[in-house]
Amino acid sequence: MTPTKTFRDDINGLRAWAVVSVILFHFHVPGFAGGFVGVDIFFVISGFLMTGIIIRGLEKPRSEGSYAFSLIGFYLARGVRIIPALLVLCLTLLAIGWFFLPTIEYRSLGVHSTSALGFLSNFKFWAEAGYFDTASHEKWLLHTWSLSVEWQFYLVLPLILMLVWKLAPGRKAATLAAFAVFVISLALSVFISRSSPGAAFYLLHTRAWEMLAGGLVFLLADRLTLAERSRQWLYGAGFALIALSIAAFDSTTVWPGWKALVPVLGTAMVLVAARQKALLSGHALIQRIGDWSYSLYLWHWPLAVALVYLGLQGDTTAIICSLILTLLCGWLSFRFVEGPTRSRLKMPMPVTMSVLACVTVLAAAPGVGIYLQNGVPGRLSAEVEGIFAEAQNRNPRMEECHAVDGRNVPGCTYGGETLGAIVIGDSHAASVVRSVEKALPSEQLHVLDWTLNTCQTIRGIKKANDPDFPCGPFIEQALLLNANIEPHIPLIIVNRLSGLLLGQNEVAGTAIQPPNKYVSELRVARDETYRDEMKESFVQTVCEFSKTRKVFILGPTPELILDVPKTMGRAAQLGKPMRVSITTQDYLQRHQYALDTLDLAVKECGAHVLDPTPFLCDELACYGDEDGLPLYYDDDHLNERGGSRLIPLFESVFTEPADGPVQASVGQDQ
Repeated sequence: MTPTKTFRDDINGLRAWAVVSVILFHFHVPGFAGGFVGVDIFFVISGFLMTGIIIRGLEKPRSEGSYAFSLIGFYLARGVRIIPALLVLCLTLLAIGWFFLPTIEYRSLGVHSTSALGFLSNFKFWAEAGYFDTASHEKWLLHTWSLSVEWQFYLVLPLILMLVWKLAPGRKAATLAAFAVFVISLALSVFISRSSPGAAFYLLHTRAWEMLAGGLVFLLADRLTLAERSRQWLYGAGFALIALSIAAFDSTTVWPGWKALVPVLGTAMVLVAARQKALLSGHALIQRIGDWSYSLYLWHWPLAVALVYLGLQGDTTAIICSLILTLLCGWLSFRFVEGPTRSRLKMPMPVTMSVLACVTVLAAAPGVGIYLQNGVPGRLSAEVEGIFAEAQNRNPRMEECHAVDGRNVPGCTYGGETLGAIVIGDSHAASVVRSVEKALPSEQLHVLDWTLNTCQTIRGIKKANDPDFPCGPFIEQALLLNANIEPHIPLIIVNRLSGLLLGQNEVAGTAIQPPNKYVSELRVARDETYRDEMKESFVQTVCEFSKTRKVFILGPTPELILDVPKTMGRAAQLGKPMRVSITTQDYLQRHQYALDTLDLAVKECGAHVLDPTPFLCDELACYGDEDGLPLYYDDDHLNERGGSRLIPLFESVFTEPADGPVQASVGQDQ
């Protein structure tokens, strides 16, 4: 049976381990690749505690026909617990951002601050991007998505339980109702994690089962009478499952899905065991971290983002200093915000509610104002703002024409009324399609844009963590299109092949990630077998396209490793203007396998290679800027300025003889 004491140090210990795992995961500490399961642990704990508060209140009749449980009181208590520390964090970030963030980023911070304080940030971040993508690590309030999910759960749970209690008073009906919703939510989680991973990760209906798992533990645990030995076993096995989750899962794991059952079950087992003063949760240091867990969670992520902002995410000393600073900020927030507000906001309920509501609205106002003022231009120098603005100087029709998940149909045209060329590929193709348009020999011609995000031009390609990855069908559609268009129309293929063959390299020193795409079977490493299969599949696909028309392949765009506009802009802020570049030797080393693949396509398919390096490199280096302004909108995608440098290269598509490849060597004079 669960102990009846009000404070349970095992729960506080779970909080400590949850926040530690999340923090170390976000700071990329080895051994914590699955540390994101800490959020799932928090969800189970919340469900257990909130269900307990509601059920105990419903079981205590205040008078005939009414209960001691107060819905308004419940909401107010949650607000007092969560809002003050979150409010201080948001205002602090807005104040710091005023001096450092460019217009676009500051505008985003304003929107994110308002959505966080309105507990809607999970919807906002779901709409914007994936949790594990590169851009996510520059969103200062991304971690507030979980607070929004919890708050939404707090809004709904008491209403459901009160309704069930009114219809059939007692724990039995409440348990059946909780179990039914648990099963439905779990099923949705498993299904939607496969079809729409972002929605499954961020939204309540696919996360509620984790919190309801905690609620079911509360509702059922009192029926269990466990011997101490059994409780010890449950406690140890539960922590073992949590440790297994942290070590075995990583950012490529489909989540939450059925695998989230592992940490959820582990947490539930620890809660059922209800062991106090046990080794893994009862130690004084663990208890202290558990006390600070909410504030630690709030402050760790902005500090992790700051490392990315400063380009120090791979610096061990900087990471250690950030971890220490996380502890300091967490303690300060707990000591001077959480503690005082909990004790001082014990005024009459209407007064407390009014104060909390007014303060929250006032705190949200700056974020709204920043958004309405479009990021408040003029805070930074014109030079700095101009550099940062190049991050937005990209294809203005990207959202309209570049398919992201297969839901928006590709096939936009750029230019006149008559088809003059086809561009097919991934986001790298979408970033240069307007340059192809400008290279067309007549204004009467247009370019057909057939591009899909992260879709390399490989027939039958699949993605491990996305069974419904639309790339394979997309390529089949392209082949059908290719067969039905006049053969004199040239086809230009643009892919980031090196990213597929070797992995991403946005962060200097990042280890090569295991592959998540495959044709025949998923490989465990990007080894020679994997690369050879991708190479052969790519060449075979190129040959299919080449059967009916002249095919051109754009050679690898130099990858600058660092985000060019942000790196240059931040350097300019510090009064130290810099160029972002890589050596030609580094270019060749990075792209050698991709270049070999293109050579094979030339040999076997008669394809023509368009070499971008004479337009972006000299004999010594490849550059990410020209005249002090970026040529890229991130680390590897050309912006409109950079793409315009390739117009002469694309013009050669319409002037070269059909039997001559358009090639040049790295370092060739322009």
